[in-house]
Amino acid sequence: MKILAIDTSNRPLSVAVLDDDTVLAAITVTVHQKHAEYLLPEIERLLAMADLKPTDLDRVVVAAGPGSYTGIRIAVTTAKTLAATLDIDLVAVSSLETLAANVPVEGALVAPLFDARNQNVFAGLYRISGGVPTPVIADAHTNIADFLKAVTEYAEPVWFLGNANHFADLINTTVSAATPRISPWLNLPQVATIGLLGQQLDPVADVDRFVPNYLRLTQAEAEWQAKNPNKKDTESYVEKI
Repeated sequence: MKILAIDTSNRPLSVAVLDDDTVLAAITVTVHQKHAEYLLPEIERLLAMADLKPTDLDRVVVAAGPGSYTGIRIAVTTAKTLAATLDIDLVAVSSLETLAANVPVEGALVAPLFDARNQNVFAGLYRISGGVPTPVIADAHTNIADFLKAVTEYAEPVWFLGNANHFADLINTTVSAATPRISPWLNLPQVATIGLLGQQLDPVADVDRFVPNYLRLTQAEAEWQAKNPNKKDTESYVEKI
């Protein structure tokens, strides 16, 4: 199975192409955030490096959030377009889960998190089982203190990944001084891992209706709710518009 993996959910732009478990080529760029401008050219360059054509692909796997609104939309829109036009599988993977997979320690608890500003984070807690992250605390948009309080209930060392450096003091004083320290490269998504995880997952049933996993309101939704505080609408504002 030939797989194209895509992740622009945060600062890095990462793409890889795999043939089953073999990584044919991978590209990660962290020096700019012009994902909309660079993603398609990088995919084209990647396929050329692997001596493949788009029609050779069997599946596209995308990190579908949480993370940057714009970054998630770019990756998901690109992945949906490729899946639909090439008539191939689309598979979505949690952006947090892909970070958790960077820790190859059986039984380890891993807490990937992304800064969501104002002391909030996108975070989840995973147990590495059989080399695969298994959710223990579901991905959420939450206050960092509340998340750490939930993590402390497990009373064991936790690997914190992502852009958590400015929360380091809070983490060490709240969770455990024994929290393992990691190499900086583990804080970056390994796009080949996204492809490997996506190999084992079921494809999206309806590509056209698939939406990213933002885990919080979009700006449009927040503004609409602020202007209409008495209206309770359980439908997706984005889908409705």
